[in-house]
Amino acid sequence: MGADVDVDFGVLGPVIAWGPTGEPLPLKGPRHRAVLARLLVARRRVVPVARLVRDLWPEPPADAVGAIRTFVAGLRRAIEPDRPPRAPSRLLVTEGPGYALRPAPDRVDAWRFDDAVRSAPALTPPRLVERLADALDSWRGPAYADFADEPWARAECARLAELRLRAVERLAEARIAVGAADEAAADLDGYVAEHPWREGGWHLLALALYRSGRQADALAVLRGARRTLGEQLGIDPGPALRRLEADILRQADHLDPGPGGAASQVWALATAAYENAVPSHARTRLESTAALMRDLAVTGGGGLTAARRHRAAAVAAADRLGDPELTARVIGLYDVPANWTRSDEPAEARRLVDVAERTLRLLPAERHDAARARLLATIAVESRGALPTEPGAGGDARPLQAARQAERIARRLNDAALLAFALNGVYMQTFASAGLAPERDAIGAELVSLATPTNLVTHQVLGHLVRLQSRCAVGDFAGADRQAAAADELAGRHELPLVSVFTTWYRALRVSLTRPLGDAEAAYEEAAALLEGAGMPGLERGLPPLARLCLYVRHDRADLVGLIDLVDRREGATDWGPYEPWARPVLLAYLGDREEAREEARAALRDIASPPRDLLFEALWCLLARAALRVGERRTMRRAFTHLEPAAAEWGGAQSGLLTLGPVSTHLDALAAALKRP
Repeated sequence: MGADVDVDFGVLGPVIAWGPTGEPLPLKGPRHRAVLARLLVARRRVVPVARLVRDLWPEPPADAVGAIRTFVAGLRRAIEPDRPPRAPSRLLVTEGPGYALRPAPDRVDAWRFDDAVRSAPALTPPRLVERLADALDSWRGPAYADFADEPWARAECARLAELRLRAVERLAEARIAVGAADEAAADLDGYVAEHPWREGGWHLLALALYRSGRQADALAVLRGARRTLGEQLGIDPGPALRRLEADILRQADHLDPGPGGAASQVWALATAAYENAVPSHARTRLESTAALMRDLAVTGGGGLTAARRHRAAAVAAADRLGDPELTARVIGLYDVPANWTRSDEPAEARRLVDVAERTLRLLPAERHDAARARLLATIAVESRGALPTEPGAGGDARPLQAARQAERIARRLNDAALLAFALNGVYMQTFASAGLAPERDAIGAELVSLATPTNLVTHQVLGHLVRLQSRCAVGDFAGADRQAAAADELAGRHELPLVSVFTTWYRALRVSLTRPLGDAEAAYEEAAALLEGAGMPGLERGLPPLARLCLYVRHDRADLVGLIDLVDRREGATDWGPYEPWARPVLLAYLGDREEAREEARAALRDIASPPRDLLFEALWCLLARAALRVGERRTMRRAFTHLEPAAAEWGGAQSGLLTLGPVSTHLDALAAALKRP
């Protein structure tokens, strides 16, 4: 809705709207603009009229609701002047208790800027220079300039301002990489004067000056940084600035002032040679793409997203060529470790499994053992979450069978890299029931011992993360601390930024067990921020509100449970993602003394499907158990007891390494008492 309305909106400066010829549209007075700005801040979500009233007036007038309707009507006339009388608006829509502005994603300058910055990691330096320079040119002043002091705009203004600063620094990095260090230095000179507390700006300016052959100027900048930081903030420069100063003084080789530095020159020469030597239609390019995507996937959010996309394209291209040996190699090269049990792209994962199965059938059975094992491991990893949900229920045994087959082949071939990949597949299929943390801990321990001497760094990290989860599950938090520290150390040494997503969430879990509730809320808020742009929707969707729900239920704070929608999403309904079927009955059960809500909760619980067998299986059953106990739904109590009993020695949900509802035994005791069983 709204995609075919030829109107653009600008918030990177004063709030404005432009018509199809680029002329500003008449938005009338400041209240009209305020309503428009408030709806744009909500990013296509509904803003209730009551919220608009509170945000527009510290002390609302008696006719505030009528005034809001007048402003909305005026805005509709301004942005859709050709809309027939009484025809519904396609852009500023009435929905439920309020209004939503639904422009297409490319019709708002801030949203376009967001996309440009988030896609940056997947671009080559020359393309990055072009993309970010264009994006930064769209700024006309501070974001939401005429409303920047309003409480409802502050967070978005701060976010966009920070994003802008990151874009300036990324643009400078890219310019240095393509040999335009002098241009970068010119831009950065004013930047560090305006933002003296950003050490990254000083670092880039000094590096750009050094790469431009201005060593003395580079040292002067670093000394100026030391003086400014000391005088204005009372701090010394950080390690990166101190290292750069030392490197410049000794003219370190890695600071080579040639175009893009020594590494960039090597990359440019190598890629040029590859382009000249390998024809564009060569099958070698498909294999090279798969190998490159394996490395790209561990570089961060944009890299992971781009890697999945290009990997899928390479597999599809190989499959179309009808050469099963080539297809097996292209699929098998992407042995990127995975430790989350919900797929980021389920449809793509299913397509990949289908191609892998077909390729297995076409490969000659008497050879290609290693290729077959990689295909089998791929099937196991990409089929995560494909286990039956109820004891004794029918399910797809193929992924587990494939994992064990891959493991047997890898052990027979004595191939460490192949065995690490196969064990990743085995790990993904160890969720047949609750209480299997010791089995996964053994897999993690073997991954660490296997990967350490063979320098399989990413699988070494995987082993530590698996052990972190497993140690959490059995309440060995000191052991989990050691695993988190080991994973962080490897990630820092080998530039694996996504690892910090998991270790930061783990530390939020630790805070939730040892500090007051407010500290836990803040820790989870910090952890949730890391998910934005991380490229892991299978982890991100619904997790922040689920973590809050578990936190509040564990603290038995019924008064806070009902506020989660407001706390987490502030505009419209909370996005519970895949957890909504199990979260909603719990929310209903905690709505105090409202009998209709309790009855609705009982009805929802009565025939609720079991959660998927994955890292959050026990957490969701603990939540359902607490909800069933509150409203007296005995059938769900019995099911919860059956599912949770194998995990009696574990902490509910802690096997995720992200959240917990405390010892499972506590929930089992409460269920046993309610059911009058031992």
